[in-house]
Amino acid sequence: MKTLAGRTAFLTGAAAGIGHALARALASAGCDLFLVDRDVAGLERLQAELSGSGVRVLVAVCDLSDAAAVDDVVQSALERTGGIDLLINNAGVCCYGPTDQMSQGQWDWLLSINLLSPIRITQQLLPHLLLREDPHIVNMCSISGLVAGGRLAAYHTSKFGLVGYTEALRAEYGRRGVGVTAICPGPVLTNLYDSGQSLRSGGSVPQPPAWLCATAEQVAAATLRGILRDRRRVLVTPMAHGLSLLNRLAPWLIDFANRFSRNGRRRRLELVRQERERVERGEIRKAG
Repeated sequence: MKTLAGRTAFLTGAAAGIGHALARALASAGCDLFLVDRDVAGLERLQAELSGSGVRVLVAVCDLSDAAAVDDVVQSALERTGGIDLLINNAGVCCYGPTDQMSQGQWDWLLSINLLSPIRITQQLLPHLLLREDPHIVNMCSISGLVAGGRLAAYHTSKFGLVGYTEALRAEYGRRGVGVTAICPGPVLTNLYDSGQSLRSGGSVPQPPAWLCATAEQVAAATLRGILRDRRRVLVTPMAHGLSLLNRLAPWLIDFANRFSRNGRRRRLELVRQERERVERGEIRKAG
């Protein structure tokens, strides 16, 4: 995409965090906006904030975990805007805790928002985008879509999937003049952690230290540069660059760090012993 001025962007997760910063940056660049979020008040505040920016700002409330609602909001965007040039799948949620304790409902909720809704929106808009002069698709992935750690299995799964989907789109449609970019930030100072689900007793998702994090504005600025330069992948923060490089050059080191534990194996074996004793006492039936 050579310019953002006079174009129209469809942006999810717009009411706060990276989405809010992206909306402001796009408006400053002269891009009309169709903003999607489930936060009614947040959307209204953002629309009012951008009302004097000289661009058209339309908003739509949508729960991205609801497939029918996603279909409706895409159709509404096409009808109300007259055309979409830039799609930014930004919305995302997280769930923290031991994978064996996660419910199927938590998996379904997270994957529906982080992976299935971007695919659904893109699939519906793609035939339309192919008819635009200079279209672009951006998926807000994460360094978590390139390098995995513990207790965020569903989040990692969704982001690895989104990176793969983004690269597949670029491989297939780049030759037809469609720009496709994966944005992979490290930790960002947003409400992702505060609003995420946690299996910890305290009910909170641990937040990385502020000095490791980028601001939403930094991610937004890097995203716009990636769009204008048609970048395949944009890494944001030194941590993201470092982990990506380490994963390519010394993946064994990341594996060692993930597997290192002074007492993780001991705790698991203790649980195995307790389970066996309960079976022997007749408190529970042996599985199988």
